[in-house]
Amino acid sequence: MARGNINNSELLDELEQSTITNLLKCCIKAKEYSYSPYSKFRVGAALLTDTGEIIDGCNVENASYGLSICAERTALVKAVSMGFRKFPAIAVTADLDEFVSPCGACRQFIVEFGLECDVYLVKSDLSYKKVCISELLPLPFTSTELESVNLQRKSLFEGKFKD
Repeated sequence: MARGNINNSELLDELEQSTITNLLKCCIKAKEYSYSPYSKFRVGAALLTDTGEIIDGCNVENASYGLSICAERTALVKAVSMGFRKFPAIAVTADLDEFVSPCGACRQFIVEFGLECDVYLVKSDLSYKKVCISELLPLPFTSTELESVNLQRKSLFEGKFKD
């Protein structure tokens, strides 16, 4: 059974600075576990669930580059496998002195669980920039598009078998 009963915007309104600071620190700590022997580009992420739990993730590379997984997706997969489905915020950091944003695949992956997730882009000194996932991915592909396609297919299919 999926956990969670608070919608993202309600929890976001109630986020305290201490929760945000903890989220930022967790993403920096998660970066330490990065397995990035090829790129040497360490990334850490921390995902806030609607129940207030923080799930971390790091990037894990593979010699077959396409099989690598980003920190954001690692955190999301861990959280979903634990029964969570609602995420009001995610924080991401890398070893750069600038804000690093999730890649396109991660943006799409985050959007799968809601258009209102706040994304904290974090530097190692805990400074951050907060953006909404809908700003990072303004025209997402969501279940709404799939439902529309399925309705169109159903309509076409039914039309072929009418007398």
